[in-house]
Amino acid sequence: MARPEQVLLLEPQHELKFRGPFTDVVTATLKLTNPTDRNVCFKVKTTAPRRYCVRPNSGIIDAGTSINVYVMLQPFDYDPNEKSKHKFMVQSMLAPYDMTDMEGVWKEAKPEELMDSKLRCAFEMPLENDKTTEHSVLPKSASASLDDGEVKKIMEECKRLQMEVQRLREENKQIREDDGLRKRKVTSLAPAHSSSTMATTAVRDEGLSTRVLAFCVLFFVIGVIIGKLAL
Repeated sequence: MARPEQVLLLEPQHELKFRGPFTDVVTATLKLTNPTDRNVCFKVKTTAPRRYCVRPNSGIIDAGTSINVYVMLQPFDYDPNEKSKHKFMVQSMLAPYDMTDMEGVWKEAKPEELMDSKLRCAFEMPLENDKTTEHSVLPKSASASLDDGEVKKIMEECKRLQMEVQRLREENKQIREDDGLRKRKVTSLAPAHSSSTMATTAVRDEGLSTRVLAFCVLFFVIGVIIGKLAL
């Protein structure tokens, strides 16, 4: 005796699509709708139970309602040349009016009471255009974007700061050389005068070093901003 036609409406009807990359769990949604005036018991089975997690994998769909079944594909090494042979089957039957034990109902069900629908599994990798679009949208969603004029100004400021830092380094080098000559000349002077000269030189060196450090830090911060804008 032939089995009755499936009363549940499946969406999708024939194929579950899983879109990569498959380095993490990928979920496909199967919507089951019961258009009848009877409650319907259902089960979801697969030919590869170790590769999928199905929630819920069984239950009751009340008359005139729908449920979503989430099919979660576990991470694996994807081979685009290998076609998926995995399949799913949605099995169903009309729930008895006096049902108290769903497992018992399935065990006692007659073959002519069972209905089923089969679905194939398909694996897809995202297109290169999709990847480009996703990356191009991220900076705008993460922070406010800058126009070309603002970027140009920042680049010019970076160049100016770079030249200023280089000038300060050369100036600092020249001052150190002059101080070396001055120290050699003041060795014959009184100790008090020598100490005063050395203190003045130390203060000047410290101030110059602070300026160089400040410019370097500012240059580094702007460089980080430019790097983020270029992502």
